[in-house]
Amino acid sequence: MVPLTSSPLPLGERQGEGGEDIGEGDLALCRSALWEALALGFRLPTEETAARLASPDGAGALADAAALLDANGGTDLASRVLRLAAAGHRRLDDLEDSFRRLFGHTARGTVPPYETEYGEDSLFLPAQEMGDLAAFYRAFGLTLNAAAHERLDHIACQCEFLLILARKEAYALERDDAAMLEATRGAVRLFLSDHLGRWAPAFGRKLAREDGNGFYGALGDLCHAVVVAECARLGVAAGPELLRLRSPLPDDTPMACGPPHPALSPGGGEDER
Repeated sequence: MVPLTSSPLPLGERQGEGGEDIGEGDLALCRSALWEALALGFRLPTEETAARLASPDGAGALADAAALLDANGGTDLASRVLRLAAAGHRRLDDLEDSFRRLFGHTARGTVPPYETEYGEDSLFLPAQEMGDLAAFYRAFGLTLNAAAHERLDHIACQCEFLLILARKEAYALERDDAAMLEATRGAVRLFLSDHLGRWAPAFGRKLAREDGNGFYGALGDLCHAVVVAECARLGVAAGPELLRLRSPLPDDTPMACGPPHPALSPGGGEDER
């Protein structure tokens, strides 16, 4: 795992005194650190959330990884990371109050964190989207962690999946495994095109509007920037910044009411998707 409380790379050694570019594997680890931060930030907050994201030390360490991506891709992620701590919500009680106000106890809170709440009304599309998400996770040997009491389409689940793919990419580069690298990068492109890249820009913008200068507003802005940057890097069209919410339909799927465990867990061998 790449800890957010310390730099994910030995910066002086990897970047070099002359400032030369770092390797693709190191950049993949930097991306994994940002996906990890988003996955943690969108789960029910704990002391870990406050320490790793809302404190100056935690946000500063993550900003180091973001700065390497900025230097390589011309993005502006590091300044957005630092806004997490600048928001001032460092007490767990403050984070919990904001989390409940924005996301509520059901799928239809002020800012729904579920993919299938966005888009055109349809009796069939939400089920198709959930089935496709399950297929993505299953193809990489992952299943939903029952202890998380969460849905497959939650923003934290999708960020966690891309965290795993980023680390898989770094591993493939280290092992010089061309087949694994091609499969992993192809999965990232397809997942962004069909899922996270389609709805997360609108979700991030809505969250930034609703929470203004708060911690979750900063997290929404970071989410938007990371997803749009990844789509641009991979040549995927990012979704619109405004998406309508679907009309409420009867739903017996579990809501986000459980403990903040990681949502995905190993669930068998990898197969062809």
